[in-house]
Formats: sequence, C-alpha cells, structure tokens
Amino acid sequence: MTAMRGAAAYGRGAGAYARVGVESGVMSASPHQLIVMLFDGALSSIRAARIHMQAGSVAEKGRAISKALDIVNNGLLAALDTEKGGEIAERLGSLYDYVVRLLLAANLHDDQESLDQAERLLEDIASAWREIGSAGAQD
Repeated sequence: MTAMRGAAAYGRGAGAYARVGVESGVMSASPHQLIVMLFDGALSSIRAARIHMQAGSVAEKGRAISKALDIVNNGLLAALDTEKGGEIAERLGSLYDYVVRLLLAANLHDDQESLDQAERLLEDIASAWREIGSAGAQD
C-alpha cells in the first residue's frame, strides 16, 4: 500500500513538474513560438486520438479529439488577426474551420481518413510556421 501511495505521489509530482516546464516554456516563448506550440499540441492530440480509435477506446478518443478541437478553435483560430493578416488570415480561418469539421467527423464516425486529413493539413501549416521561425532566427 505504501509503494502504491509513493507511486501516486511520484506521478503527481512528475505531472506538476511537467506543467511547470510547459508553463515556463509558454511564458518565455515568442508569439511565433506559441503558435508552433499550439500546432504541436493539436498534432499530438490527433495522434493520441488515432491510437485510441484503433484500440477502440471511445472515451479516450473523444477526449483527445476534444483537446485538438479546443486548440484549433480557441488557439489557432482565435489567434488570427484578419485586420493585419488580411486574405491570408481569412484563408487560414477557412482551413481551420475545415479541420474542425474533419475532427468532428472523425469523432462521430470513427473515421480515420478524416483524422489523417486533419493531421496532414495541420502538419503542412505547422511546417511552414517552423520554416518562418528558422528563417527569422537566421536574420
């Protein structure tokens, strides 16, 4: 019983340590790095959803897709500035809306192809963001 409590305490401590690491990363990140972190989080959630979908873990799949939806809607989509970004921001907004529809379809119908397509689209945009960041770092 004591070993179980020790393991639980260790797990809580490790989780708290990870949260502090993430929070520290967020606090010190540039706006560009924050967007990259949002993409990474959404992609990680989609990959987790795929694993849960394949394992038949409906609740876990739903939680992972929900997390990806939250990141796309309340992170990536909310960060768009259509005044400054103009047409590019509007097109990204449409693309994010489409990704949301794909994720909803994947969750509702256990549709792996929709999940795969959402991942590919986000990965393409994330890749472009990463390239922009590395080009800016070289200046």
